[in-house]
Amino acid sequence: MNPKVATSNKRFLLISGTSYSLVNFRGPLVQALIKAGLDVHVAAPGLLEDMTTRQQLEAWGAVAHDFPMQRNGLSPWRDALTLHALYRLMCKIRPEMVLSYTIKPVVYGLLAAWLARVPRRYALVTGLGYAFASQSSGKRALVYQVVRRLYAAALNRADKVFFQNPDDNALFRELGILREKVPSQVLNGSGVDMSHFTVAPIPAGPPHFLLIARLLGDKGVRQYADAARRIKQRHPEIVFQLAGDIDSNPDTITREELDIWVKEGSIDHLGWLNDVRPAIANCSVYVLPSYYREGTPRSVLEAMAMGRAVITTDAPGCRETVIEGDNGYLIPVRDVDALEVAMQTFIDSPALVQTMGRRSYEIAKDRYDVHKVNAVMLKSMEIKGLVASGREQELVNNNAINEV
Repeated sequence: MNPKVATSNKRFLLISGTSYSLVNFRGPLVQALIKAGLDVHVAAPGLLEDMTTRQQLEAWGAVAHDFPMQRNGLSPWRDALTLHALYRLMCKIRPEMVLSYTIKPVVYGLLAAWLARVPRRYALVTGLGYAFASQSSGKRALVYQVVRRLYAAALNRADKVFFQNPDDNALFRELGILREKVPSQVLNGSGVDMSHFTVAPIPAGPPHFLLIARLLGDKGVRQYADAARRIKQRHPEIVFQLAGDIDSNPDTITREELDIWVKEGSIDHLGWLNDVRPAIANCSVYVLPSYYREGTPRSVLEAMAMGRAVITTDAPGCRETVIEGDNGYLIPVRDVDALEVAMQTFIDSPALVQTMGRRSYEIAKDRYDVHKVNAVMLKSMEIKGLVASGREQELVNNNAINEV
């Protein structure tokens, strides 16, 4: 049975850089759009070949499309093919609204929507990534200059731009990437499905640490391994787990590095996880020492929803998730010493694992419930159907809206 509650001539196109994220990260948003009575179309590279994702989207009532896109790299020819394919897709389905997220879908999706004269065009900036992650030099500097110009060309043709933290919003304004005439809004991240990521009991025994991330240097993986090595020398019983796999990003951790950490016993590598909940349930404290320019790190929100204390960096996006000394600790970026001290604090005072974990859950429920975040976004896009019930209207009223 088609789950739509109403039919509508309004077509909404959601564009992603990866097929799996349409269900894993944006599933509640897709369902909210359908519930609002829109004819929802979704597009991502390789989506028609990803049968699991496609079937789930179609079961909800969405229409799936794919388009060619090179995830990394700046080949003008390949990017031109992406732009052309998105333009043709929009000319075919004629959406009234387009929302795109991640760098290339934002850039080429908005430009294609402008060329195709889509009436309402929106972008969701979920983080700034590799080009903005740290001081630029060499190849990263070149990528930064190209990405900055592409962002400016695209975002200034949007009706509104959504950011997931105030630092990214401010930076785009300061650099002139986003002009004053284009409104923007800061959301509380992507939100987390509190019914899917439910509170799990803290495991018995000494604190057990976990990091889930793409294995990139800018995610702080090396700092995590270094701090684990130091603590292991004093506390060999402490477990440090790492979930994630080698990435195609230029900043990836090498296989040789990973093998050394595992062989010396510093890190227990879990590999790529389709479902991170068992790993989070098996840890005591979640760690993300990132300086990657996160939007709002989803893995941290998932750990908070499951009642875990957090150690993360005082960096854009990450700092939004932790109240220092309340539900965890904020440390300076690239600071192995500070990371080691924060971890040692939980080892010396294990009662903090419980008290800070409870506070993480409370903060996630109050600020980061995905239904609250989605209700705010849909209201901002003037999509009426979602906020018809009293509960959903309350979600909008209670969730802070930061708009420029």
